[in-house]
Amino acid sequence: MKIELIGSNDQKTASITVSDELFMRNYNEALVHQVVTSYLSNARSATRAQKSRSDIDKSTRKPWRQKGTGRARAGMTSSPIWRGGGKIFPNSSGENFRKKLNKKMYRAGISSILSQLIRDNRLLVIESFCVESYKTKALSKKLEDLGLSNVMIITGQIDNNLYLSSRNIPNVAVVEVNNIDPISLLKFKKTLVTSDGLKKIEELLS
Repeated sequence: MKIELIGSNDQKTASITVSDELFMRNYNEALVHQVVTSYLSNARSATRAQKSRSDIDKSTRKPWRQKGTGRARAGMTSSPIWRGGGKIFPNSSGENFRKKLNKKMYRAGISSILSQLIRDNRLLVIESFCVESYKTKALSKKLEDLGLSNVMIITGQIDNNLYLSSRNIPNVAVVEVNNIDPISLLKFKKTLVTSDGLKKIEELLS
């Protein structure tokens, strides 16, 4: 399969050959859903915690006698049905939200997303992408010339100027190949990949 390559003069003057197996894969919605949910779950941290009835600092004395009062039976004030009582199934700080996903499934899911991006004309390949200055204005001008505003830039190795100039631009992200994730690939309207970055993606997914 061949993809148009944007040259150094920002014009589509050539093409680059990529693997059909990786970039012409059918879109597998169920697999992509698994990849996305596992990524989100694995990013969660168990920082919330609630108290069970055994953790509540209340007396274990029976509030009133069992019979004769006309009220419902009650054993202790730390009961979950009482105001200020413990939770029945409390959230714990030791909760594990991790979802295991095989490497083969993850790679297939990423390939499925990239293939769909190509079909939707949302993935662009450029020979190289760098800026001479770390100023935001330099990158903004370069993206404006390419007609890009909401874009993720994927490079084989991040240039320091490119990274610094992108931090203050909304809806623009610069990442290395090893740091791509399914959420960002789906979120951004366009994905701009350098030619060396594309080769690394092929090596990573093969």
